[in-house]
Order: sequence, then C-alpha cells, then structure tokens
Amino acid sequence: MNSKPNVYFDNTKLAFAYKTDEELKKSRRLFWWMHFPLLLELGIFLTNLALKVGLPVKGLVRNYVFHQFCGGETVSDCQGAVELLSKFGVGAILDYSVEGKSTEESYQHTEDAIMETIGASRGDTRIPFTVFKVSGLGDTNLLEKKQSGAALVPSEESSLEAFKSRVFRLFEAAFEAKVRIMVDAEESWFQDQVDDWVEEGMEKYNQESAWVYNTYQMYRKDMKDRLKAAHMRAVAGGYYLGVKLVRGAYLDKERKRARKNGYRSPIQPNKRATDDDFDKAVKFCINNKQRIYLICGTHNELSTLIMTELIDLHGLKRDDERVYFAQLYGMGDNISFNLANAGFNVAKYLPYGPVAEVLPYLSRRVDENRAIAGQSSREYEYLNEEIKRRKKLPKFPKIA
Repeated sequence: MNSKPNVYFDNTKLAFAYKTDEELKKSRRLFWWMHFPLLLELGIFLTNLALKVGLPVKGLVRNYVFHQFCGGETVSDCQGAVELLSKFGVGAILDYSVEGKSTEESYQHTEDAIMETIGASRGDTRIPFTVFKVSGLGDTNLLEKKQSGAALVPSEESSLEAFKSRVFRLFEAAFEAKVRIMVDAEESWFQDQVDDWVEEGMEKYNQESAWVYNTYQMYRKDMKDRLKAAHMRAVAGGYYLGVKLVRGAYLDKERKRARKNGYRSPIQPNKRATDDDFDKAVKFCINNKQRIYLICGTHNELSTLIMTELIDLHGLKRDDERVYFAQLYGMGDNISFNLANAGFNVAKYLPYGPVAEVLPYLSRRVDENRAIAGQSSREYEYLNEEIKRRKKLPKFPKIA
C-alpha cells in the first residue's frame, strides 16, 4: 500500500501558511500590477533614477517590491527568511543578485560576496546550495572572443586565466565546505567556455558526489543533445554530472542578436517545443540517476508533476539528495510548499543585495512574468483564493 501523500498545487493554505494576512494582500497588489508590466518597468526606472539623485524612496521599494522577491540586503539579513522557509521544509539558495561592473574591483567584490554565501551555507542544512554567475567574475568579452576562435593577445590570456582562477577558487571553497554550488547559465555566445570550466570543475570535485552543477537552458534547440553529450563525458571521466534544468532567461536578447548578426537563432521556435525538450530532459536525467544529480528549476506545474511521478516510479526516496526542485523566492509558492509537504526536496532562490543595486534583478522578474504566459495571473489567483479562504474562517473573540 502506497502511503506517500499525493501532490496537489491548489492547496493555498499550505502554499501561503508562512505569510500574514497583510503580506498576502501586499503580494496580491504587486501581482495585480504585473498585469501591466510596462507601467512596472517605468516605475522601476523612475525608482532607480530617484535613488541615484538621493530621493527617499528606498523604504517604499523595500516594502512593496524588494520584500517580495529578496531576502535582504546582506547575508545576515537573509537569516529570517532562511529560518521561515525551513519551518515549512523548504531550503534556501543564497543568491548574490548584484550586477557587477566591468572592473577588477567589482570582480573581486563579487568573488568575496560568493565566498561569504559559501561560508554562511557551511554545515547549515537549511541552505543546501549556493549559486553564482560566471559573468560577474570577469570580462565576458574574453570568453566570447575565445569561443569565436580568435587569438587572444598575451594580456588577454593573462586576464582570462585570472578570470578562471576566480571561478575555481569558488569551486574549491564550496567543495571544502561541502556546499553544493550551481553555475547559472549565460548567453550562447560565450556559454561554451563556461561549460568547459564547469565540466573541468566537475571532473575535479564530483568524483564521489555532485558538488558542482551546471545549468542547461532548454529553450535552446541544441540543449537536449548537449546534455546527453555532457552525460557521456561524465560517464567516460568517472565523475557525477550536476544538472540544473531551466527553460531559459535570455530569449529576447538571443533572438535580437541572431537577427542583427545574420545567423540562425539558437532558440526553440515556440514554447511548446521548449516544454517538450524540458520534460524529455527531466526523464533523461532520472533515467540516468546513477550518474546525474538533478535540480528541476521550474514554475511549470506539469513539468513538476512529471518529475514527482518519475521519482516515485523509479523507487527513489522523495528526499533523495540526487533530486531537488527549485523556485524563485516570492513566486511559485503553491509548488514549493506543497512539494515540501509531500516530502520532496525543495529550495527557493533567495536573492540579496543593496536595494539600489538589486533593481536590475527586480526588473528581470517583471520581464519573466511578462514572458511566461499567464504567470502573473496564476500567482494573483492563488493569492486571491487564499485571502478569500481566510475570510471565511470563523472569527473567535479575543481572550482578555
């Protein structure tokens, strides 16, 4: 007899148990405004301008947008959110979300910030992963030039080697701290070079388990084959392949660049093709669980259900360390908390950084909600349902 609880995503009581009534109403207002992304983008632009000239709008941004999607301005600020999530069986992924500038000082600052997240995650089961973007640690023009096959001059070779050293210092620190570290995906014109470094890191550090993970964007036409090829290299090299599957983050930028430079876009022709490859990639990873550790990074309910069914079908424990689900903080709560309640491994990306410097990240959240058909509406409807449910609850008189 199967005693495992079934998985449902419409239980708003579980999804929003961590939110107060007032927080629910704030979130509902925000997602209502996300039906008008152009207005939100204008608001973010004006807010950014106001912060630059010193107008006192920081508190407003923190209370109404920042608080929804970010854990705080520093690692220590995030501890409240980390503890709150953990009470409901959901992990946190500390995500330094400040967009770096193209200076050596900025690259070093970003490395130091990621080192801090690794240190904060050491020995803390509430924080099962940390994450970084390679593009914050060096000049991506060098990666692009290298990928194009052009020769680098000696000074560029030296800079590229310093760039790579920053990446590998993070891998080494994460491995020593026994913290799993994910490398986020980048644009296609330098992703190959990122992949080479990450796979080199896997070969070095993933001999006994997956500590280093790469990200595979399934909105690329070639990504399913690239995933299979990476698996073959892992098998041949005798190391574990750490995989985070996502649909993708640079759709408009990829298509615009392809048109501008006159080459065929690497992006799938439509969302259905992306969804199909994403689900096939999930099946491939679970079928090859002996060699692959998988993080399913999605807010898509069908893809999530497919993976839950595969986990059970393959006889895996729902909390097997090889399989995780991940969603963004402030979004997809109906998925995250219902999965955790059913016994699956779940973690939330918990961005942090100074309010003014995290605005580009917040702007992308708006863009993603616009790009994902109906995402804002689904978030709004779930929040609305929970507010209505709570209103129907009997009110008991307070005891004096």
